[in-house]
Amino acid sequence: MWNPKTILRRVLSRRFSLIQKLTILTGTVVILFMTLFAWININNLQSILLNNSVRDLDNMAASIIRMTRQQMLLDNRQQAYQMFNEATSRPGIERIRMINSKGIITHSTVRTEIGTKLDSQSVKCDVCHKKDKTLQLKLEERSRFFTLPDGRQVMGLSRAVRNELSCSTASCHAHGKEQKILGVVDIIVSLDPLKAELASYRNRIILLTVLLIILLGASITFFTLHLVNRPVNELLRHTSRLAQGDLECELLPTSNDELGELMWSFQQMTTSLRQARRDLEDWGHTLEDKVEERTAQIQQMQMQLVHTEKLASLGELVAGIAHEINNPLSGILIFSELVAKDKRLDPGLKTDLETISVEAKRCAGIVKGLLEFARDYQPSMTLCDINQVLVDSLRLVECQSVFQNVAILRQLDQQLPKIMADQNQLKQVFINIFINAGHAMQDLKRGELRITTRRNLPENSVTITIADSGCGMPADQLGKLFDPFFTTKGAGGGTGLGLSVSYGIIQAHGGSIKAESEEGKGMTFIINLPQNIPANGKNEPQKYLA
Repeated sequence: MWNPKTILRRVLSRRFSLIQKLTILTGTVVILFMTLFAWININNLQSILLNNSVRDLDNMAASIIRMTRQQMLLDNRQQAYQMFNEATSRPGIERIRMINSKGIITHSTVRTEIGTKLDSQSVKCDVCHKKDKTLQLKLEERSRFFTLPDGRQVMGLSRAVRNELSCSTASCHAHGKEQKILGVVDIIVSLDPLKAELASYRNRIILLTVLLIILLGASITFFTLHLVNRPVNELLRHTSRLAQGDLECELLPTSNDELGELMWSFQQMTTSLRQARRDLEDWGHTLEDKVEERTAQIQQMQMQLVHTEKLASLGELVAGIAHEINNPLSGILIFSELVAKDKRLDPGLKTDLETISVEAKRCAGIVKGLLEFARDYQPSMTLCDINQVLVDSLRLVECQSVFQNVAILRQLDQQLPKIMADQNQLKQVFINIFINAGHAMQDLKRGELRITTRRNLPENSVTITIADSGCGMPADQLGKLFDPFFTTKGAGGGTGLGLSVSYGIIQAHGGSIKAESEEGKGMTFIINLPQNIPANGKNEPQKYLA
């Protein structure tokens, strides 16, 4: 069994929706106000009906007095009383009686009370005689309400019959002029018709109030559902999807009011969150790319550092070995030349001696290359034009046989500034690269050597790109390109020290050199040199001779 406390607890603990709360609240307020309105309206109507009834009774009493006046002057009481009796035929009139100044009922439509005397202190009479203001009260004060012995509620009204001049002079009266009031006409009517009319009006008011409450409640519920509940539900669904991480959802305002502005603000917030997430994702991808780029740079720097250390260590070793080999090699060359000039030499050994001399000179060239590789490059820095250095270097090599079928394309920046560099060392680097490119393209019917220069404003440097269309190099060999003694020309094709020497020269200038290649697609060398212009130097673009 449910007790009242349990039911109340369940009701209080229940979660009401917004529409339920608004309906309950507005319904309660409407019921209270409509009930108050109905109560005030019924009370006002009751007061109006009572006042109208009092006025009707007073007019009726005045009419009775006027109608019976002539009969009273003639002392024709029977005729006057007959008029009294006829007046009681109107609905609701209980009795009409005539009371003289002494309180004796001289006539009444209820015959049993004719001749009786009324008590001036009774409820029926004390209203008129209160404080000796006999019959001098206002209309509202002359009316009275009381209950008959049979339980019916009635209303009474008294109107004074005044002693006019025609009355005091009439032959049938014995009243003097000093007597102001001759008596009163007292009319008593039943309140049942009035109550019935009030009850009917009250029922109509209650029915109308209930209908208005129902219509108003339905209207409020409908408009609340349409104007409040639907936007709020849309907001709830939108926030629920946001909480689940769905930032691609869209929320369109359903009205042009505060709720619409709130929905628009939520949509703006969603757009901002979506953009923020995209920015974070982009930033994450960018960070990954930057980490990879930085890792590659660090790996490149480590490779360069290892390569530099390896070259430095190897240079020291090579320098010592070259010096040790150079002395006996010089003796071999000197004595081989002396023996070759000696007339005692057997002519049959002359060819072998020439072979010894040639190979000794070849060894001397190798030793010279080793010494150049091992030495510390200290460039003699002067202000020079890179474009002119490249043109001069090309002049020295372009007439060689390896460039017979090679087209040389120049894309030199005319506005390239001068830089601080050692022109002779740079020529050595460029000539070495040009010759290697010519050897890579000597078997081609049509080769192409492309030379490009450009200025890098942010880095304040100059970039030289030398690309050939030769045989290229496999990726697994590209990392060894600048290592000493590495060559792809085969036996007798070279010492493998040219690019190592070039690498050292570019490093001594504070620049960088790197190679890019794919097997069968040629080789590209990219050289980057800083300007390093002194404070008092000039840096104006120079024209060069083609």
